[in-house]
Amino acid sequence: MSNGKEIESRRRFLKIAAGTTVAAAFAGGLPGLARAADLPPLSESDPTAKALGYVENAGKTANAARKAGDDCSNCQFYSGGPTGRGPCKLFPGKSVNAKGWCISHSPKKG
Repeated sequence: MSNGKEIESRRRFLKIAAGTTVAAAFAGGLPGLARAADLPPLSESDPTAKALGYVENAGKTANAARKAGDDCSNCQFYSGGPTGRGPCKLFPGKSVNAKGWCISHSPKKG
């Protein structure tokens, strides 16, 4: 049988373990909350940017797939503001220009 000190020691261990697990889960979610200002800008020469035809200025692309008015600021993958730079799900860890564009542009719903 266990004595009272062993039971108290196990309880203390379980509380610490549970707290550590919660802290680790919370800390693991923080990188996803990075602010656009903390993200390096996506370069048009980046291999993924090249593959998706990303341009910093949508108005200057010659790509026939772009419809008038399409830019990153009105794409469902972009989560930044209407001006400046912001994160894009297609280019994790980088910020894109709100006035940029790529061939994966998909208008925001609603």
